[in-house]
Amino acid sequence: MLPAPIRDLVRSTAPLLQAHGETLTRHFYARLFEHQPELRAVFNQGHQRSGQQQQALAGAVAAYAAHIDDPTPLAPVLERIAHKHVSLGIRAEHYGVVGRHLLASIAEVLGPDLATPELIEAWRQAYGQLAEVLVNAENKLYAQAVSQDGGWSGWRRFRIDATHLESSEVRSFVLSPQDGGAVCAHLPGQYVSVRLTVDEGRLQQARQYSLSQAANGRTLRISVKREDAVATEGGGIQPAGMVSNTLHDHHQVGDVVEVAPPMGEFVLHTDRSTPVVLLSAGIGVTPMRAMLEHLGRHQPQRHVWALHAARDRSALALHGEVTSLLRDLPHAHHRTHLETLDAASADEGMLRGRMDLGALSGSLPLRDADFYLCGPLGFMRAQIRSLRDLGVPANRIHAEAFGTGGV
Repeated sequence: MLPAPIRDLVRSTAPLLQAHGETLTRHFYARLFEHQPELRAVFNQGHQRSGQQQQALAGAVAAYAAHIDDPTPLAPVLERIAHKHVSLGIRAEHYGVVGRHLLASIAEVLGPDLATPELIEAWRQAYGQLAEVLVNAENKLYAQAVSQDGGWSGWRRFRIDATHLESSEVRSFVLSPQDGGAVCAHLPGQYVSVRLTVDEGRLQQARQYSLSQAANGRTLRISVKREDAVATEGGGIQPAGMVSNTLHDHHQVGDVVEVAPPMGEFVLHTDRSTPVVLLSAGIGVTPMRAMLEHLGRHQPQRHVWALHAARDRSALALHGEVTSLLRDLPHAHHRTHLETLDAASADEGMLRGRMDLGALSGSLPLRDADFYLCGPLGFMRAQIRSLRDLGVPANRIHAEAFGTGGV
């Protein structure tokens, strides 16, 4: 543990970071990319443009300062960060570069009156401690990835074997190793990073996509949503998906992409026999589809509830596969909620309106089930609030939000 005077100095900056954290992180990223332009390929440039990455980093830095005496509450966040870093190929040597520019940014943004030499030294030690924790965790994940049959570290070239349009905006890609080797097993719910060249060949970018099928030792499948530019609540613009739309528009059977090994801590608890409740919206169905396939193969006696929400019938991805998998589970329950319901969908038993767990609470196993949630951030937060209001303990709620940050 850091000495008490160091912790006191770091903790004292928490209010400043909460108030000015985004200014600091915007300055940090601008400084980092100016001096280390090659790192643009590591960071999500779409989230840079929208401000999501700056907001997420600002929150993380402020939280670390506030919990400097006991970072235990941050353990789930650090685990998520470690998995994401390994999926992007971040190594120990990157921490020195990032730390140097972060400390310089603190000094430049706060100014000499606040960023005294003592404060900068305190943050240098605090950052070193955090870096050590993450590097150790990431080294274990790298070692685990390599030690498996069919495992690898870093980027591996995969060929697109097949594609399939799953809905008006989602396309699946079946990938096999170009080297003809095996593919390591992944846990149901995990993702892979896919890296390719975008922006007319000027930039490499990687994005994480949940694996939408259970492990088979030969191929991986991702199901990718086309992301159009949309206005945000704050009046800004969420840019179009750089990697997702490139996959949709320019990648066909036979093309090659780079893939990192499966990662992610949002996984089905296969060591339990508890009831399983899957709550998803939109493209959030992808990890649920893999979980259902795994349950059918290995734990068919578990009781399963699968609740999914979508805008309308045209936006329902993987619906036929999910329905078929649920049909093969003897203790399965299924509900589909559509904001816009046509007659054909109503005939299939789909429901109009958004998912309302309060209204469904009488039919859900609230006391002993594990709840798995995946979808847009607003959906995730609403369902977590509902589950907490219904008395579901936090350790039974497992969430995966697509995008930078968490829920």
